[in-house]
Amino acid sequence: MQSKNIGIVIAVCKNIKPGIPKIPQDKINLIKNFGVHNDYHAGKYIRHRYLARKNPNRLNNRQILLVDQYIHTDIAAHGIKVKVGQLGENILLSGIGLMKMQIGTILQINQCRIQLTEIRHPCDQLNAIDPNLMDVVMSDKKNPASYNAGILGIVLEGGPIAAGDDVAVLS
Repeated sequence: MQSKNIGIVIAVCKNIKPGIPKIPQDKINLIKNFGVHNDYHAGKYIRHRYLARKNPNRLNNRQILLVDQYIHTDIAAHGIKVKVGQLGENILLSGIGLMKMQIGTILQINQCRIQLTEIRHPCDQLNAIDPNLMDVVMSDKKNPASYNAGILGIVLEGGPIAAGDDVAVLS
């Protein structure tokens, strides 16, 4: 696979408890077919509370949440300040145009490979940060392609990731 679009990891976060925020870390460790070590959403089976109630045996295609730094900038332009981890991101990155990528795209960070699986459908928890945040990240509630709250993925190859690491888009 050839790589292109070199970006950078701005921050890494995790939280063993459900909900937001995720807590910024010096580094996180990704585990193949599992997610972020010691993060609530990691696991073989879906951990999203609503989806797990519907089907607890569903394989987890939401192991990791990636957010592009420009989303923080866009939110700030609407007068809302978010801190690293408040959107629930495991990896905050910059320079690759994450939200324009196709589902199925593979990102490489160090030896880690992450496959993008779905656009994140924001939840009401975001309104605890600001009552207008959901409206900002969901400009067209009927069109998930317009959502601006990150992309979920699965871990194809694990390893450590830290702020400052390069991000490559594999083709």
